[in-house]
Amino acid sequence: MHPLTHSSESDLTVCTPSNLQLIHRLKVIEDLWERVLRDACGQDLVNLLKQLREMCSSDGSTAEPLSQEVHQLIEKLDLKDAIRASRAFALYFQLINIVEQHYEQCEQKLALKLSLQYAAPIALLNSATGDRTEHLLPLGAGLLEKNWQATVEPPKERGTFHALFPSLKAAGVPPQQVQRLFDELDIGLVFTAHPTEIVRHTIRDKQRRVAKILEKLDRAEEDMTRLGISSSWEVAELEGQLLEEILLWWRTDELHQFKPTVLDEVDYTLHYFEEVLFDAIPQLSQRLQLALKTSFPHLRPPSNRFCRFGSWVGSDRDGNPSVTPKITWQTACYQRGIVLKKYIKCTRALTNALSLSLHWSNVLPALLESLEQDKAHFPEIYDELAIRYRQEPYRLKLTYIIKRLSNTLDRSRQVSDWDSLEFPQTDLNPNTGYHSGADFLKELGLIRQSLQQTGLTCQALETLICQVEIYGFNLAQLDIRQESSRHADAIAEIAEYLQVLPESYHELSEIDRVSWLVSELKTRRPLIPGELPFSPKTVETVETFRMLRRLHQEFGPEISQTYVISMNRDVSDILEVMLLAKESGLYDPATGITSLQVVPLFETVEDLKKAPIVMQSLFDLPMYRAALSGGYQPTPENAIPGLVPDLQEVMLGYSDSNKDAGFLSSNWEIHKAQKALQSIAEQFAVKLRIFHGRGGSVGRGGGPSHEAILAQPGQSINGRIKITEQGEVLASKYSLPELALYNLEQVASAVIQTSLMSGGIDDIEPWNEVMEDLADRSRKHYRALIYDCPDLVDFFHQVTPIDEISHLQISSRPARRGGKRDLASLRAIPWVFSWTQSRFLLPSWYGVGAALQEFVAEAPTENFELLQGFYRKWPFFRMAISKVEMTISKVDLQMARHYVDELSQPENKEQFELLFNQITQEYRLVCDMILRISGHERFLDDNPELQRSIQLRNGSIVPLGFLQVSLLKRLRQHGGTGMIYSRYSKKELLDGALLTINGIAAGMRNTG
Repeated sequence: MHPLTHSSESDLTVCTPSNLQLIHRLKVIEDLWERVLRDACGQDLVNLLKQLREMCSSDGSTAEPLSQEVHQLIEKLDLKDAIRASRAFALYFQLINIVEQHYEQCEQKLALKLSLQYAAPIALLNSATGDRTEHLLPLGAGLLEKNWQATVEPPKERGTFHALFPSLKAAGVPPQQVQRLFDELDIGLVFTAHPTEIVRHTIRDKQRRVAKILEKLDRAEEDMTRLGISSSWEVAELEGQLLEEILLWWRTDELHQFKPTVLDEVDYTLHYFEEVLFDAIPQLSQRLQLALKTSFPHLRPPSNRFCRFGSWVGSDRDGNPSVTPKITWQTACYQRGIVLKKYIKCTRALTNALSLSLHWSNVLPALLESLEQDKAHFPEIYDELAIRYRQEPYRLKLTYIIKRLSNTLDRSRQVSDWDSLEFPQTDLNPNTGYHSGADFLKELGLIRQSLQQTGLTCQALETLICQVEIYGFNLAQLDIRQESSRHADAIAEIAEYLQVLPESYHELSEIDRVSWLVSELKTRRPLIPGELPFSPKTVETVETFRMLRRLHQEFGPEISQTYVISMNRDVSDILEVMLLAKESGLYDPATGITSLQVVPLFETVEDLKKAPIVMQSLFDLPMYRAALSGGYQPTPENAIPGLVPDLQEVMLGYSDSNKDAGFLSSNWEIHKAQKALQSIAEQFAVKLRIFHGRGGSVGRGGGPSHEAILAQPGQSINGRIKITEQGEVLASKYSLPELALYNLEQVASAVIQTSLMSGGIDDIEPWNEVMEDLADRSRKHYRALIYDCPDLVDFFHQVTPIDEISHLQISSRPARRGGKRDLASLRAIPWVFSWTQSRFLLPSWYGVGAALQEFVAEAPTENFELLQGFYRKWPFFRMAISKVEMTISKVDLQMARHYVDELSQPENKEQFELLFNQITQEYRLVCDMILRISGHERFLDDNPELQRSIQLRNGSIVPLGFLQVSLLKRLRQHGGTGMIYSRYSKKELLDGALLTINGIAAGMRNTG
């Protein structure tokens, strides 16, 4: 084991093929890391890191008690040495994160290969794909593959299609039921840009380069194993490349040098589509079809569009004044440009592949007729290429297609500079360009038809068609989000200006508001004048809807059909948005047709409880019900593309409800709200799609997606779900192709499973009553600390780095909704981020232990056995306990105690000591209850991979925590007379503190 590695031998050196590969790769990376530090900074830095590493105990937690020698070492460190040590540990964490992700990808590729080998004969695979399946097989990991060959049965990993479909068949699920689900399967993953992405894009680029070198190193080492040789020039060269990359990384600034713009965030997020998802998604459909043939060979698979993507990046304006109509417009143009360039590249590749000659292959007359039409529209192309391609009609057709794509790309570039929100250009000529992806698909379909009817197939063409069906010309649908009060304020100002109400709109009762809004929605008379003599906020609100109308005209309605209302509390909140939509031409009162789906977001516990009543009142309104159905007289002709008739989307917020009531109460209220909303939807014959606003951390709804979906009430899903993929999780889920596919397959298989196999456990009333009781108890304990304790706000600001986090240039969005220094205005993300840095992780577990202990104490044997039964049989309860267990395994109260001791102001010491003791008592309770209920000896005994991952990091996070405390202390005491802290500027100290925040975030693999 490497001298600076901190996991115990028993954890990582069990001689499984997986661990052998991981240990080997970690050793390579650690040796190179230490060599870079020694060459760049000298042996003294390496020795310092070893000293700092000794501060933690053998299990990776903070040593107890902290020796005076260690404390003095930290306090006496020169700022330069402290910063270099912080950077070294941060670099280490990011390197082992890459190694773990790469290792996980190799594992997934190997598991897939074994599943394919045992799932069906090779002949079936070839006939199913129509091409070689090498792109689905592992790139390397030869040692792993060799050692696994003796396995009698392949591991059917939970959450894969190859594990799911046999289990459905064994459970006797009727094929007709599976088919009905497939026909309506609708999974949406929405990327967001909340302030959780702490790593610079420059560093992300370096991480990708390291990952690519590791892939090549795997192949080279696999060749060594196969050839039976002990050394290789290729391996040596690749290790040299790794050394060079790490050295360049070491000399690069980790911190953002400026606050990123919204378009910077757009560029960062779209990188995952360009590099990974564009090519990965067609493979998801292939995997499903291959697995389906083994169990339900006669079923029709879901459409390629069963899994699609949305984005809030560049369109989410809730609390972010930087997201303007112009920015959203530019984002849409940027997205279209990316996907069109991809299509042009793919079509050029097809031109090389489809070299069929009329001498040797027939062509449909329809294709030849289209070439005659193309000749009239593009005479210059015909004149140039008619002789060259006179016997190669497919190549000629594809050349015309490339020209149309290029013209469409030129149009996108032209309108992206539009700054006045008025159209200066004429519409694109439909004969020389494509208005939408559907037009492009029609031409690809003609080529496919011609090939098929002459006995041919082309996998590259099928892949491109799949990509166009999924991404269209928009890449991802842009969801608009705005806070409810912005719409109410705009309506109030407009009504006041026009004098159309007898009193202020804000002073109307909810009943009167709804009545007036409905009356305005029924009339064709415009309410808002063309010129906008209003405040800047109202003007921006109105202009957003006008921009949306123009988006639909330029890009088609599917570019942006969802308008999310955050902090939605009443029916009037939804009708206000509909009125603003009507005024911009997105809703027609005469026909009842709307091209915009209004989505209420219920966030706080109070709003979650109220959500079913709000939706029932909304469905009771004939005009709203008609709009939901597609108008007063819905017909296929007036249907809006992308909108499903009678489908209502409702978003549920995890972050604010958790901040409001604690983890257990929040999750239970969301669970109940889903069941109640589904019941209301069924009463009105409405289809329901729940949009889950999950964050990356457990305190904001994060955690393994597969288990989280299985824990939902099955009837609330019915094959339809949307989930946010926020900031920090993008790199861990979508940076490598196989990891992206595995994550997508986990989500899709969980949606199918819970829709078809959910039992009636969620409806057992006595169990629900127990959960209601536990949630109430947990909420009381949580709020007693967070909201009722007068010292909590000061405690939070002093013993966590919340104030310093606000200086990180990590997002275009501010950390607070307002300027107040209170919990109400603080966003959930920095709230969770700060507790994570100081190793409390409080929002994810506080209150749970006391609630469980109180319940068990009332009937020790009976109630304890009941909770154990919940854990074994109830997916919701097991998910909740597992998430708490995962969080608790990262808590280090000895380190948290150090933050309290060193950073508390003298006048607060006594009160803060009482607070910390209260937190410690609850921590001991939750640890005891979680282990007893789960039956584990150690945390995460049922998840050895995660257990290993956490242990791999915990040890080196400890010295980073001490370094952070020391630098925060110096920073906050800067300027004190006669103190060493005055030797450095405040900027230098702040940069040092921010570097430790960066490093701990990498080590925890979590921010907010």
